[in-house]
Amino acid sequence: MAIENCFEAFRKSPLAAELTDEECNLVSEHLVCRKLKDGEILFREGDVDNNLYVIADGNLAVAHETPEGEWVVLHVLRTHDLAGEMGFLDGQKHTATLRSIGPTELISLERGNLERLLDAHPKVVYQVMRAVLRTVHGTLRRMNIQYVEMSNYINKQHGRY
Repeated sequence: MAIENCFEAFRKSPLAAELTDEECNLVSEHLVCRKLKDGEILFREGDVDNNLYVIADGNLAVAHETPEGEWVVLHVLRTHDLAGEMGFLDGQKHTATLRSIGPTELISLERGNLERLLDAHPKVVYQVMRAVLRTVHGTLRRMNIQYVEMSNYINKQHGRY
């Protein structure tokens, strides 16, 4: 993926929602472009990875590998979705494996590179972090709704599932 496409993919991403073109250029100097082949693993459950990923094109399965070696897909991330937000924020181990579904193009931002912008461009860092938190909040909201639906189904349907 050419750097111009990296910039354009970043510009279209939720991370750039509040940024000007000039601010996007500033952040794009710290982006790394990456391509994954079908089935290639971005990171494994238990890995520590301080990168935030934007899916420029393609899909990633959020998956868990069973002891028998089978993959259970928990969720599918699509073009323009963010991936690895929690590891980017807290530096803790990932709780799932991310695996490409078909060819997938990503841009990544390493936490240390964003932190280097903090002194000179705090507003840019703030806006990027707001976008990350907005995404995390959306995920939490979706999970809460699913939990309530599941709880209602089990309790009101007498546990028939």
